[in-house]
Amino acid sequence: MKLNVSFPATGAQKLLEVDDERKLRVFYEKRMAQEVAADSLGNEWKGYVVRISGGNDKQGFPMKQGVLTTGRVKLLLSKGHSCYRVRRSGERRRKSVRGCIVDGNLSVLNLVVVKKGEQEIPGLTDRNIPRRLGPKRASKIRKLFNLTNQDDVRAYVVRRPLAEKEGKKAGRTKAPKIQRLVTPIVLQRKRHRIALRKRRFVKRKEDAAEYAKMLAQRAKEAKEKKAEKKRKRSASTTVRDPKPSSGSQ
Repeated sequence: MKLNVSFPATGAQKLLEVDDERKLRVFYEKRMAQEVAADSLGNEWKGYVVRISGGNDKQGFPMKQGVLTTGRVKLLLSKGHSCYRVRRSGERRRKSVRGCIVDGNLSVLNLVVVKKGEQEIPGLTDRNIPRRLGPKRASKIRKLFNLTNQDDVRAYVVRRPLAEKEGKKAGRTKAPKIQRLVTPIVLQRKRHRIALRKRRFVKRKEDAAEYAKMLAQRAKEAKEKKAEKKRKRSASTTVRDPKPSSGSQ
């Protein structure tokens, strides 16, 4: 089995080929995201603690978190699930995935160093690979350089050097567009949105008052019309009724 070990502190990773079953036995029956002491891999690994982050079986099917089995299963996957990339909007597909429990049928096991031991691991902890890209969000740039809200974030953005091309001047760099950056134009647009919201609220209130006034006017007119009809009806009935004669008394 191959062990793909990464060390986030330096950004380096190393692929180890381990054929001894006794060294791998410590990982068996462990789940993804569990932490395991790596002392069994050799003397140089004494004191190291690694976390199981995934793996692939001999046919290339990946391990999926939450599938509590050592075998392979078929699951109906959609957007947001791991081990699946959506091609079309709303698409779902039944895919084969490996369970999250480690056994001997895996070909590659991915490990992340959580705790560093006493000795250096050649090619893993003794070299530092710089990050190609710096942070893009304004709050993360402030956190990286320990800035306050009064400092200008744009002066601290990490610029990436571009490769030299023929006909282009040397020393060109590229910087990301800072996200969630609060500028005067952003505040102006926010004030404009709030003013529009208030204007809509006032207009709705005025329209509701006007509509209520119109309904009251119509109800009053309907009431007057009904009273007029009743008055006319009573007047016509009094005209039709004959007066009693004096001889009948």
